[in-house]
Amino acid sequence: MVPEEELDDLAELFHQMADTTRLGLLISLMEGEKCVCDLAETSSVSLSAVSHQLRSLRTARLVRSRRQGRHVHYSLDDDHVEALVRLGLEHVREPG
Repeated sequence: MVPEEELDDLAELFHQMADTTRLGLLISLMEGEKCVCDLAETSSVSLSAVSHQLRSLRTARLVRSRRQGRHVHYSLDDDHVEALVRLGLEHVREPG
């Protein structure tokens, strides 16, 4: 049996990944570390919206940040995040 607290954490993880904007940011970060401005440039949302979504992803421990001067750079938190996204993509691409 899985403890209730772990179920809550897992549900929150999937909730964070269920948003198309956040999922798109995760997929973009699978290419490597990027600054907020680069992520905003390649997405269809504003810089402030990207920052807001990255804050949610950081709180969920899906991304990590590092400051370099005035810029904040983001990367996936660990290899598990990329594995989850890749496995999900593999599942949805599988013929029905």
